[in-house]
Amino acid sequence: MAIAIIALATGCENAGEKSRGDPAAKMAKEEQLPPLLSRTRPMMSTVFRIQVDAPPPNAETFIRRAFEEIERLENALSEWRDDSDISKINASAGKRPVRVGDDTLRVVDAGVDVSMWSRGAFDLSWAALWGLYDFRPESVKIPSEAEIKPRLALIDYKKIRVSKRHHTVYLRKRGMAIGTGGIAKGYALDQAGAILRGGGVENYMIFGGGQVQVHGVRDGRPWRVGIQHPRNPDEYFAALESTGASFSTSGDYEHAVFDGAGQRWHHIIDPQTGRPATKSLSVTVMTAEGIYADALSTAAFVLGPEKALKMFRRIAYPAEAVIVGADCKVYMTPKAKKRIRLNVKLADGRLPGCNRR
Repeated sequence: MAIAIIALATGCENAGEKSRGDPAAKMAKEEQLPPLLSRTRPMMSTVFRIQVDAPPPNAETFIRRAFEEIERLENALSEWRDDSDISKINASAGKRPVRVGDDTLRVVDAGVDVSMWSRGAFDLSWAALWGLYDFRPESVKIPSEAEIKPRLALIDYKKIRVSKRHHTVYLRKRGMAIGTGGIAKGYALDQAGAILRGGGVENYMIFGGGQVQVHGVRDGRPWRVGIQHPRNPDEYFAALESTGASFSTSGDYEHAVFDGAGQRWHHIIDPQTGRPATKSLSVTVMTAEGIYADALSTAAFVLGPEKALKMFRRIAYPAEAVIVGADCKVYMTPKAKKRIRLNVKLADGRLPGCNRR
């Protein structure tokens, strides 16, 4: 459910879906960094980009194979293909378990993990809300409470049954539906990255739909991942460095529309209310695996800063986060505090140039 908008700097790469030029090329020119081998391909309703620093001779071959893997996963995990595992699971809700492939089992199992860790702030069965909202400017649709209420009864991750022994997934109630929009892209990056590394491509960045994975170095230094200002799309207020991690940012500034009263309506929905979550402006999560970064950023956004930080302390899975709360304050996990590079001076912990709307 989340859209992640972050940026790569140190050979800075804009990870927003609506690129404003090529910051990577600009940064490379300013810092006299060597150019990156960069390839893009539209998939999963977004654009995936793979960039390689100091590419080996076989880089093109393994970039192509990585894209082919993402395309294969799109077919397996799509909610819009009638023959996909996800569609079969949803069609059989309340009727019977469905035998699924390894990728679907992995994604659904991880989705249930985060649903449990977040106590439903991220809920894999959120897809019962499909069709209620439309955030396209030309066809905005905001549902009434009467339209939302019956759908909420169909959202319950506790009614998702995953059998690793039998390789099946079962939704226990008719009308339930799972959606992989908040987790599949991160998994696709994990799989694509494994292919690149398996081919000896060690220094790379993969971006897809706002999810970012980095490995190795950029001109001998860690990749630097910039965090977009939630109210200024041209500004990155902070950065985190890594030689091997996945990042996801959930923000209320993408796929957002305003009604006549000036209220912002965005696509990150609180599964308990059926309405856009209001406790955060943006959340950036850094983990070892994209599959968890993607879902955890959504969960933390819905929870809000205080409860999100409690979740990160409670769960066994290591994850770091930088959260801009609805009060414009910047909250961080302990390790993120040590690793962050702020590009602005916070005023009483608040992000300058920030406002609730």
